[in-house]
Amino acid sequence: MERTVLTPGPDHPITVEPTGDRVVVRAGGQVIAETTRALTLQESDYPPVQYIPLQDIADGVLHRTDSQTYCPYKGDASYYTLTAGGSEITDAVWTYETPYEAVGAIAGHVAFYPQHVEVGLGDDA
Repeated sequence: MERTVLTPGPDHPITVEPTGDRVVVRAGGQVIAETTRALTLQESDYPPVQYIPLQDIADGVLHRTDSQTYCPYKGDASYYTLTAGGSEITDAVWTYETPYEAVGAIAGHVAFYPQHVEVGLGDDA
């Protein structure tokens, strides 16, 4: 199946930049990620998304699922179940393992659906 590939531009801007601050992700009262190497992806008028390096995720909290989606700007997304605080949330985390060139920096990073986690920035995170 041939897929449409779109390039970010004035009508649909996407930027990926270092967050430049400490980022802490919590779920079920448990710290599941802590990093100073996060990337902020800002896409069009959507809320900014923190992409966390996989190496900075706590051991054992992510379990791959078979779910996949496609974004014409970023590529194929794969998903993880998040296990924290005694519960499992299916497809709560996504990653673009081989993203398109325009957002290539997010390779090796994951993002969390905000309704399932708390993301804190800065010293008070």
